[in-house]
Amino acid sequence: MGDLKQYGLVRAQERLRDQVGHALRAALIAGELRPGQVYSAPGLASDLGVSATPVREAMLDLAREGLVEPVRNKGFRITEVGERDLDQYTELRTLIEVPTVGRITRTAAWERLEELRPVAQEIVARAREHDLIGYLEADRRFHLALLGLSGNERLVETVGDLRKRSRLYGLTGLDEAGLLVSSAEEHVELLDLMIAGDARGAEACMRRHLGHVRSLWAEGRDGPADA
Repeated sequence: MGDLKQYGLVRAQERLRDQVGHALRAALIAGELRPGQVYSAPGLASDLGVSATPVREAMLDLAREGLVEPVRNKGFRITEVGERDLDQYTELRTLIEVPTVGRITRTAAWERLEELRPVAQEIVARAREHDLIGYLEADRRFHLALLGLSGNERLVETVGDLRKRSRLYGLTGLDEAGLLVSSAEEHVELLDLMIAGDARGAEACMRRHLGHVRSLWAEGRDGPADA
């Protein structure tokens, strides 16, 4: 399974449960924890160098997010996401986010949009620095903050849940191939279009971006399996 301790270096002031959750998410992203595989809390605890209790607590948090599922008397299975699931998640996000971006472009003050530029630039910087956790965290903050300008909290919650359920596996291979940078740069392009008031262009950019993300997921899914 590999040495998971490398994913456990986090700030001391964080709760141990949060530290473990952070480490497990990092292992998922890097492909150390494989879809369909069952992992025991004691086994993961040994790899992380902690007791089993915070691992169980963290895995229950991940289960609520749909990332893992409990297996009685065995541990937790990493949830598998099929091609059909991914297509449906992408379709739902497209139906929600594309028109919402157009509406925000027409109604939001450019100052509010400009406030998101540092986050858009951070996404690009994290991709170039090969910081996968930082990349996904900045990407999450950007998309949800942008949708938050719609004023619809339930919409933001729904997209947040869809993002969790369609998370990426094996981003390490994509990062090494340099495929994440082009996707990251689309956030800056989207923001520029919205600030310019080009609602139609912004909708097209968002639709293309979501399709790009879907393609990247497929490439990342295939890559590790062929290694």
